[in-house]
Amino acid sequence: MEPEQPSGSRIRVRMRARATDEPHRASSPLELLFDLTFVVAVAAITVQLAHGIADGHGLEDLPAFLQVFFAIWWAWMNFTWFASSYDTDDVPYRLMTMVQMAGVLVLAAGVPTAFEDGDYLAVTLGYLVMRVGLVAQWLRAAVEDPAGRRTALRYAGGIGALQVLWVLRLLLAEGGVLPDGSLVPVFLFLVVLELSVPRWAERARPTSWHPHHIAERYGLFTIILLGESVLAASNGATAAVEAGGVSGPLLAVALSALVLLFALWWLYFLEPSGEGLAASRDRSYLWGYGHYGIFAALAAVGAGLEVAVEAAGHAVAASPVGIGYAVAAPVAVFLVLLWAVHAPIVSPLVIRPGVILGGAAVVLLLPLTVEATGVAFVVAAVAAVCAVVIVATMRARPRARRASPGS
Repeated sequence: MEPEQPSGSRIRVRMRARATDEPHRASSPLELLFDLTFVVAVAAITVQLAHGIADGHGLEDLPAFLQVFFAIWWAWMNFTWFASSYDTDDVPYRLMTMVQMAGVLVLAAGVPTAFEDGDYLAVTLGYLVMRVGLVAQWLRAAVEDPAGRRTALRYAGGIGALQVLWVLRLLLAEGGVLPDGSLVPVFLFLVVLELSVPRWAERARPTSWHPHHIAERYGLFTIILLGESVLAASNGATAAVEAGGVSGPLLAVALSALVLLFALWWLYFLEPSGEGLAASRDRSYLWGYGHYGIFAALAAVGAGLEVAVEAAGHAVAASPVGIGYAVAAPVAVFLVLLWAVHAPIVSPLVIRPGVILGGAAVVLLLPLTVEATGVAFVVAAVAAVCAVVIVATMRARPRARRASPGS
C-alpha cells in the first residue's frame, strides 16, 4: 500500500491524522512561507513599540503591544499545531493557508492605528480572516477524518464562537457600549476562553501532532523574532548615523546588541525540546502557551535595542534608565521563561535554575547603574551576563547528562 505523503502536485489528498512518529518530519515550504507573512506583522509592532520607548511612553504602549502580539502569536500557534496533525499540502489546504496569510497582512496593516489611536478595527478584521481559514481547515478534517471528528468539530465550534465574541467586542467598543476601562478586562476574559479551546477539544481525542516537528516550528519562529531584532537594531544604527555619524558608543552598542542576540539564540536551542515533548505530551500546553512570553520578550528586545542603538547617535526623549530597562527587562523575562517552560518536559534540565534565575536578577539590576556607566555599558553588560550563563550551562551540561536515566 502506497503511503499518503503531502504533495503540492496533487489536487486533493484525503485529510487524515498524520503519525506522531513519522520519520524525518520537517517544516514544509508552505509553512516557511506562512512564517514569512508573520515577519511583516512582528516588524510592525516592534517598530511601534520602539517609537513609544524612544518617545518616553513605552509603558503606555505595552498593553497595545501585548494585545496585538497575542493575536499574531495565537493565530500562528493554532495553524502550527493543526498543520503538525493534518498537513496534506494539497490544493485546498494551500488555498486555505493563503487565506490565513492574507489575514496576517491585514492585521499588520492595522498595527499603527491600534497603537496610535486605539483603533483595533483592521487588527480584528485580519484576525477574523485568519480564523475563518482555520475553521475551514478544521471542518474539512471533521469530514475526512472520522476518527478525529469530535475533536475537529470542537475546535471549529470553539474557534468560531470565540471569533464572534471578538467581533462583538469590537462593535460594542466602537458603539460606545463598552467603556474604555473595560476593554482590557474583556480582552483578558476572551484570551482565557481562547486558551481553553484546545484543552476542551483535545479531551474528545488528542490530535496527532509531531513533537519534533512542533519543536522545529517554534525554533524557526524564535529565529524569525531574533532576525527582527537584528533589523530593529540596524534601523536604530541607520538613524544614529544619519543624525550624528559613526561614534564609539554607537559601535559599542551595535556590537553588544549582536552579541546579545547571538547569546539568546544559543540559550534557546540548548534544551532538547523535541525529546521533551515526545516524552511528556500531556505537558505540552505549558510549553506551548509559555512561549507567548518568550516570543513577546524577544520582540520587545528588538524594540529596546533599536532605541539603545539610536540613542547612541543622538538624543531621544526616553531616559537612560528607561532605555536600559527596555533592553534588560525583556531579556530577564526571556531567561526566566526559558527555564519555566522547559522544566515540566525536560529532565534533567540543561539550563540550571540557579544559573538562569541568577543571571536574570543581575540583568534587572544593571539599568540602575546607567547614570554612572551609560546605556552602552548596560547593553554590553546584559550581553556579557547572557554569555556567562551560556558558559556556566555548558560547563554543567556533561554532569547533567551523566545524571540522566539510561545515559
